[in-house]
Amino acid sequence: MDISKTIAALKAEPGFHEKVGMMLIHNGVVRGTSRKGGEPVGTLEVTVDQDLVESIRREGEAMPGMFRVLVEALAGTFKPGDDLLFIVAAGDIREHVIDALVKTLTRIKSEAIVKREVAP
Repeated sequence: MDISKTIAALKAEPGFHEKVGMMLIHNGVVRGTSRKGGEPVGTLEVTVDQDLVESIRREGEAMPGMFRVLVEALAGTFKPGDDLLFIVAAGDIREHVIDALVKTLTRIKSEAIVKREVAP
């Protein structure tokens, strides 16, 4: 996802200027060390249930005050520093946008993505 282009496209949508007061962006990347024990990570194998991601995205977008929630969840084999997950949440006020981003992110990571770290 090109964040700059995505934001520009959102701002061009009808209703954006009347309904959006905040946007938050999540850009998840591959860590170079394991979250659990701090061991080095050579690659990360990721599988994504894209249908479930889309369902969760729609639920986030339907939350109070939300104008749009966009998600790109990548699958495959990645190395440290590679992008994995983008979420753009745009809505009326801070409390609504933060809530939608956190709930969408948490559900996608726990329900729709499976990761396997491979040592170098």
